[in-house]
Amino acid sequence: MRVWWGRPLLGNPGRTWGWLALAGCVVVVVALGLPLRGQAGPDSFDAAVDAPVIAFFASYHGLLPWLAWPATAVPGIAVSAAAAIGCLVARRLSGALLAVAAVPVAVALDDAVLKHLFHRTYLGQLAFPSGHATSVSAQAAMLAVLLLVPPRHRRTQAARVALVAVFCVVTLATAAGVIALRWHYFTDTVAGVAVGTGTVLALALLIDLASAVFSNRQETPRRPRSAHRAGRL
Repeated sequence: MRVWWGRPLLGNPGRTWGWLALAGCVVVVVALGLPLRGQAGPDSFDAAVDAPVIAFFASYHGLLPWLAWPATAVPGIAVSAAAAIGCLVARRLSGALLAVAAVPVAVALDDAVLKHLFHRTYLGQLAFPSGHATSVSAQAAMLAVLLLVPPRHRRTQAARVALVAVFCVVTLATAAGVIALRWHYFTDTVAGVAVGTGTVLALALLIDLASAVFSNRQETPRRPRSAHRAGRL
C-alpha cells in the first residue's frame, strides 16, 4: 500500500537552514545552561530584565494566567490536532506526524531531561528551560514549518504569515507572563524557545529522512517471482 507522505517538510534548500538553525538552538541552550547550572536565584542579567516585567504587570495580575494559558495542555492538544487533521485532509502524512509529535516531544525533552540536567530552580522548582516557553514555541515553529516553507499558493500567503505571526506574539506574551508570575527567569524562557524550536526542526529533518527512505522503497520495482525463479535456473 502506497503511503502519501506529501512534499518534504523542509526540502533541499530548507534542510541546510534547518540544520544551521538547529545547531543555533543547541548552542543557545548549552551556552545559557552551563553557567546557570545549579543556581537557585537570578543572575544580574535576569534581575535587570525581570524586574521591569514584574513591575509592569503588577497592576494586571488577573491577566497573567491568561498569558500563560496557551502553553497548557488543552491549547497545545487543540492546535496539534487541528494541524494534524489539516495535513491528513491534504494527504500529507509527514505534516501530520510533525503536528502530533512536536509539542509532546519538546515538552518531554524539557521536563524529563534538560531541567534535571541543568537543575536551575526558582523558588524550589526546576525552571531551566521553561516548559511553558517550550510548549508554545513548539506550536509556533510547527506551524511555521507547515505553513511557510515553499512551495505554497500565493493567494493564501497573507493568511498563513498572519497566523504564524500571531503564534510568535503569543510566544512572547507567554514568556512575559511566566516571568511576571515569577515562575521563570528571562533566560529560562529564552532557552525554552530554543528547545521548542530546535525540537521541531530536528523532528522535521528526521521525518523528511524517513519519508525519503520509505518513498524510495515504494518506487523500487520488485522483480517478478517468475523472473526470479528463471534467474535461479
